[in-house]
Amino acid sequence: MKKLQGKVALVTGGSRGIGKGIAQSFVDEGATVVIVSRKADACEQAAKDLGARADWIAGHVGKPEDAASCIDTTLERHGALDILVNNAATNPWNGPTIDCDLPRWDKTLEVNLRGPFVWTQVAWQKYMKQHGGSVINISSNGGFMTSGSLGVYNITKAALIQMTKQLASELGPGVRVNAIAPGLIRTDFARVLWEGERGDEVAELTPLKRLGEPEDIGSAALFLAAKDASWLTGQTIIVDGGALIRHH
Repeated sequence: MKKLQGKVALVTGGSRGIGKGIAQSFVDEGATVVIVSRKADACEQAAKDLGARADWIAGHVGKPEDAASCIDTTLERHGALDILVNNAATNPWNGPTIDCDLPRWDKTLEVNLRGPFVWTQVAWQKYMKQHGGSVINISSNGGFMTSGSLGVYNITKAALIQMTKQLASELGPGVRVNAIAPGLIRTDFARVLWEGERGDEVAELTPLKRLGEPEDIGSAALFLAAKDASWLTGQTIIVDGGALIRHH
C-alpha cells in the first residue's frame, strides 16, 4: 500500500515550486491533494500536471475568509482533511530590515506567519480536532540566520518555527505539527538568488555541492505526513544541502 493511500491533503501555494513538488510527492503515494493559490489558471494547470487525484481551489492565503471557504470546499468534495501544508509565502522587501516600510512588513507577516496560523486554526476547528491529522509548515533555513537583504522574510520564518513548536505542544496527541526549513531551492520564487553563475557559486559553498530541487522538499514532507513520522512532532527538518553547517 502507498504511504498516503486514502488521505486528503491541502497544500497552499501548491501551483508551482516547492508546493507543487510536495503535492506531486503526495499524489505519487496515493493521496488526494487539493492545491490552493491565488491564480485559478495556474492552479488548474498544475492540477492537470499532477494527475487525476489532484484538485484545486483559488484562494488568497492571507485572507481568513479564504481559509474557511477553501477548507469547507475540501471537506465537501473529499470528506476529510488529513494533511495541511502551509507552504505559501511572500517576500516583498529586499534590503536592510530597519528600512522596511510598514505596508511591506505587514504583508510579509500576513502571508508568512498569520496565514499558517489561520489555516491551521480553521483546519483544527473544522476537522482535525475530531479526526486528527498532520500539519507541515514550510519555513526556511533563513529562520536560523541573519541576512543583509532578507531579514524581514527570515524573521517570519523564525517565528514560524516557534509557532510550530507551540502548536505541536497544544494539538497533540491527535495532530502532529512539524516544519521543514529549506535552503536555496531552484524555483521561480527564488530565481534572483540562483539564476546564472550565482547559483553555481552558492552550490559550491554547500557540502553537497548542489542547489535543492522541489522534489527534495517533497520527500521530506512525505516523511512528515506519513506513519514513518508518527512519533515526531514540534520539529523542524533542515533540508539545505548542509548550507548551515558549512565552513565559514
